[in-house]
Amino acid sequence: MWLFRRGFLLAGLLCAGSFAQPPPKQYIGSKICGACHRALWAGFTANPHFRSVASGAEAPERTGCEGCHGPGREHIRGAGDKSKIRVFPELEPQQVLAACLKCHAKDFPRSQIRRSSHTLAGVACTSCHSIHSSPETQFLLAGAQREVCYGCHPSVRTQFAMPFKHRVNEGSVKCTDCHNPHGAAAPTWRMGQRPAMTATRLGNEEPCLKCHPDKRGPFAFAHPPVRVEGCEVCHAPHGSMNPRLLRRPAVFTLCLECHTGMGNFGRQGDGIRRTSLTHNLADPRYRNCTACHVRIHGSNADRRFLR
Repeated sequence: MWLFRRGFLLAGLLCAGSFAQPPPKQYIGSKICGACHRALWAGFTANPHFRSVASGAEAPERTGCEGCHGPGREHIRGAGDKSKIRVFPELEPQQVLAACLKCHAKDFPRSQIRRSSHTLAGVACTSCHSIHSSPETQFLLAGAQREVCYGCHPSVRTQFAMPFKHRVNEGSVKCTDCHNPHGAAAPTWRMGQRPAMTATRLGNEEPCLKCHPDKRGPFAFAHPPVRVEGCEVCHAPHGSMNPRLLRRPAVFTLCLECHTGMGNFGRQGDGIRRTSLTHNLADPRYRNCTACHVRIHGSNADRRFLR
């Protein structure tokens, strides 16, 4: 009976071996890593991850080099055998993500990262971040933020070169002012067509309202597309050939995408006033809709947004 119990216990330990943490004696400390990796260790004191070493309060599996690369005892004994350590360039994206989330899972901006478009497309943390030698002082990015994003989104680079655009290339706006690269919560606008990792603001609002608070409301008479379809239904968020980042060069052509043939809009008058034309778009006076409907985003005084 004793032998049976002992065999059962050993079998259980073998099965659980891949899930158990290595014993503490396998961790040798980050300073020993500097004996071979002098250049990396020399600059590591300026790395945010050095705080895990400086605090002296973290567990060995969450401290310094071994917090990311795993215990280094066997790596040292094997004269630098890479198979005994976690080498990130050889890992799958999901393995890289799991290693980073050991410490970063508690951060709210990254709470949606497993379901984000980047993760689903096989983008790993190390695709955007350079942990050891980042040229940027913030977030350990592999380069200037816009250049990192342009690496996978070249079409967006061309949009920011258009005559009317958000000034990302000039440094006034950053990609992360509007997007959450680690994944955003489900929005309340355009739910049928999910916005591209668009960050949400207070009240789950569009990030546009952070810089354009006068469009926030609430309004007594709201323009439905603003809340239902979002700003992008009329505006091109990155850049456009048209003023105010409009998707069409003429205002009335943009309005006609939704307002087509309502009542006597744009047509001849009804039976009583058959000789008059109401909103006759052949007349240039009626082609600039916002000349009269000045509160097009919403009004507290007029349901037709006249004031």
